[in-house]
Amino acid sequence: MLRLDVDPNLECCPDFASPTFQDSRNLLLSPSVDNAQAAITLRTIWSANNASLKTQWQLQLDADAVVSAEKERVLAEAETTRLAAQELQDGILAEEDRKKNRIHHIPIPDRPRPTRSAETFLVADFALRKIDKAQFVELYYWTNKGLADARLDFKTADDDSMVPTAAADGSTVWTAASAARPAAGVVADRLLTPWDFSRAAPRFIASLEDRGWTAGRVRMIANFFGAIMLHHYWTSDNPHEQRALLTYQEEQRRAWHQAIPQPQGAWNISIIDELEVSRCFDRIYHAERARADIAFDLKVRV
Repeated sequence: MLRLDVDPNLECCPDFASPTFQDSRNLLLSPSVDNAQAAITLRTIWSANNASLKTQWQLQLDADAVVSAEKERVLAEAETTRLAAQELQDGILAEEDRKKNRIHHIPIPDRPRPTRSAETFLVADFALRKIDKAQFVELYYWTNKGLADARLDFKTADDDSMVPTAAADGSTVWTAASAARPAAGVVADRLLTPWDFSRAAPRFIASLEDRGWTAGRVRMIANFFGAIMLHHYWTSDNPHEQRALLTYQEEQRRAWHQAIPQPQGAWNISIIDELEVSRCFDRIYHAERARADIAFDLKVRV
């Protein structure tokens, strides 16, 4: 069916009785049909054809409306998809910016300077960067000695050089050289005294919270430290048993951090593995016995 270009509702029926349509009337003349009857017949034919065209026009308008609505729907859907993709892209870029420039996004409260009693402790930048990357770091940095070293380094540091380091997302960022190297004289966790450990543990937990660790991970580490200090070895008079606990803590926490990015993931570190604690004790006991035997042999030879 050909498409109509003109609205038939706007057309008017011609005057078929006028001389202009004489030739058309002649085609209808007969002994029983005169000019007046021929004009009526032509008018009837025109009206029927016009009515048919009006119906076709309305169907054409309805079809055009359906096509137009579908086009608008497709365009609206495409715009919605584009906006959603743009919002997702903006969110990804914003998250990457927050990761790379975390210091720029830390909110600063509108308050006076805290008093010294409420002032937070100063931790070495190297240790904080380890926390940001969810990597193992020694608890020494949160002991009294470690905090004193950090405060001293903060007051006397004059090294403004920058070195390339890996960010948490694997990208390369430039950081101060002092934040990229460990402190001198770091003491391994297994060699800390129980008193140093008990002082460092809550400070370490506070740093995890300050650096944006999830509540679940912070709670897990806190429960782990609590389980260590509630273990019956902790209050033992045998120094080897206390050393076994500190060794177990260091080895398990190091392995836990290393397992986080692995396909199988980490585990609930707060659940104490008693068999592994016993193995740590056995290693320490036999190492001490071997050292004592060597010392005795040397003494006998002398």
